[in-house]
Amino acid sequence: MTTTPEVTSASERTASPAAGQAGPSATLGGDSKRSIEQITLLLFITVPFAALVAAVPLAWGWGVSWLDLGLMTAMYYIGCHGITIGFHRYFTHGSFKAKRPLRIVLAVMGSLAVEGPLVRWVADHRKHHRFSDAEGDPHSPWRYGETVPALLKGLWWAHIGWMFDEEQTSQHTYAPDLIKDPVIRRISRQFVLWTLVSLLVPPLVGGLVTMSWWGAFTAFFWGSLVRVALLHHVTWSINSICHAVGKRPFKSRDRSGNVWWLAVLSCGESWHNLHHADPTAARHGVLRGQVDSSARLIRWCERLGWAYDVRWPGAERIAARRRSPATDAA
Repeated sequence: MTTTPEVTSASERTASPAAGQAGPSATLGGDSKRSIEQITLLLFITVPFAALVAAVPLAWGWGVSWLDLGLMTAMYYIGCHGITIGFHRYFTHGSFKAKRPLRIVLAVMGSLAVEGPLVRWVADHRKHHRFSDAEGDPHSPWRYGETVPALLKGLWWAHIGWMFDEEQTSQHTYAPDLIKDPVIRRISRQFVLWTLVSLLVPPLVGGLVTMSWWGAFTAFFWGSLVRVALLHHVTWSINSICHAVGKRPFKSRDRSGNVWWLAVLSCGESWHNLHHADPTAARHGVLRGQVDSSARLIRWCERLGWAYDVRWPGAERIAARRRSPATDAA
């Protein structure tokens, strides 16, 4: 796979699609968000979040079963690894190469996380790395300054607010490799379809297993709504929390930090400092005790022959990016 360089010139950032390229209609949503998209986004944030808030009282004595929890966990980690391995490490950064079936599976798995069309997600993230924590970064928590009020405002912006801003990222500039692939372009355009699949699989399974509408309802509540809300906020926390706090043992040009308590839920993404110090590395948790389930699954895919040319960070590569102990920040 050929990835777009993460550093682009000012002229490239404003470039129009080259002749012969697919136009804006080739990807779902294009380069700007319409009002209907913003309203839909608001619903997809508020409704699952309301379900997440209601989950605690509902779980207190009724309303949840092992089947519900199993569906929630399975769907959560399918979508989470689809984002971390697929959308992020593979499609955005080219941390490894994948055979065609795995490429398609990763595109679909990431789409099931309900975090937006693949091409738009990748374009946004490549732009984030180009301008990380500087002017032009779509979601830096340092956007408004370094005072406490400014940082609180910035954390809100980095976590949720930026998604309601009119999208400025050019998909043709930051993700031309994906637009040129007709299968990947089609999967990206089918985001609504994959969203419906993601939301309807849990109640379908729950209803069939229990042979009841109540079983379908509780499976939808836990396996669809609560799961989507939890995954969204964990993913958004990488943008907000992991760029505001955390240890920084590696040299990076931004404020990315390692936040250990998000590691399991984020499938290894919260070892964010190493990622920004070495963006193409297939493993983010490189130090002792740093759990990184995404790297483990990539290793398994490599052993099965599905993934190859994996960019594993070796000891010398890691050492070259280490700060001296005296400069480590907490």
